[in-house]
Amino acid sequence: MRFFVLFGLAILFAAFAYLRTYLKASKLSRLSWDELLGRLEPVPVRGISTVALDYLQPSKGQLQIGTAELWVMIGGDEGVRRMYANAEVLIALAGYAQRWNPEESAIVAERMRRDGVTLRRAALRLSLGFMAQQGDVCGPFNVQEAASAYYLMTQRLLALYQTSHAGRYPRLAAVL
Repeated sequence: MRFFVLFGLAILFAAFAYLRTYLKASKLSRLSWDELLGRLEPVPVRGISTVALDYLQPSKGQLQIGTAELWVMIGGDEGVRRMYANAEVLIALAGYAQRWNPEESAIVAERMRRDGVTLRRAALRLSLGFMAQQGDVCGPFNVQEAASAYYLMTQRLLALYQTSHAGRYPRLAAVL
């Protein structure tokens, strides 16, 4: 009997999460380009880029950035929260580009959605790890995954706008 109750709760939770994501995406899709840019929260771009490139392009001496330093470089808990919030807006901006370049922007938006899933998983694991007092072991990996997913999302979006709508690119690059 417990199994069915837990299974039912899991189904309800999944349905709620899907509905919440759908409503948020629907709301963002109705915003103008300027309103979407206004929703982006500032993040420590240089720190995120450094952490992401250290993770995505390994070199000799891969342990040069310590755990505490990783956390500071991405802005701590607030930085993770802002990257998480910005991920939805970045995907909406990619969707907005479908007006000019429907083929490429659909592919880029899907890649960004997958990067967003990676970012959300890493953020969730970070918050759960710190609540369970296990942030010391897995924390650095999750910080690197979150930073690299966010970095890839911004780079994909910038490349899309550089190709699709060069007139809006400079303003987007300045905001990101």
